[in-house]
Amino acid sequence: MAVFTLILFAVFAPELTSELAAPLLLLGALAVGEFTGNVIGGGDWAADRLIPDFLRAIDDDDELVIRSPRATRPWQHVLEPLSGYLALAGKLYDDGQAYAEAWNFGPRVEDAQPVEWLVRELAGAFPGMRWRCEPDPAALHEAHFLSLDSSKARHRLGWAARWRLHDALAQTVAWHKAWRNREDMAAFSLAQIELYKGRSTREANGAA
Repeated sequence: MAVFTLILFAVFAPELTSELAAPLLLLGALAVGEFTGNVIGGGDWAADRLIPDFLRAIDDDDELVIRSPRATRPWQHVLEPLSGYLALAGKLYDDGQAYAEAWNFGPRVEDAQPVEWLVRELAGAFPGMRWRCEPDPAALHEAHFLSLDSSKARHRLGWAARWRLHDALAQTVAWHKAWRNREDMAAFSLAQIELYKGRSTREANGAA
């Protein structure tokens, strides 16, 4: 994950790379556990994941079938845990072993929402989207509610999730629509990072 994070910032935020390279690489020499919520964001093409499956259904004009509509997950935009990793990397660089432990970088508690709620929110951005709930009685058991306690990251790292779930969904939809319109996605992704950084700065300064 440390290498992936460094590559992402090298592509989309090169001005940060030289500053962050040393602390990120230190992660390989220390025992650090990092746990996140259910990460969402543009450019995720993975199979059997809710939002990629939703967006593929849009692109292919297919009906989406929801198997676990009541499953509640701690959804968050990919930039949230990445910002947490960077905050942790800085502490590891400065203080090393004192921060080499397990960390949670999850969303706010109120942003844990059921799958059906998420699909309804997304469908509002795509008129004509067809979907239905069809629980599978033969499916493997999944926990209905998952959440993460990120209080340690807040207190010791000064980290907290910045974008609410509706912001994360809006930015995910915006990325996908830009991709469908054949925009320059490197430039678009960099603009999203700048938007996230600007929001973070304003909130850190006490703005609403």
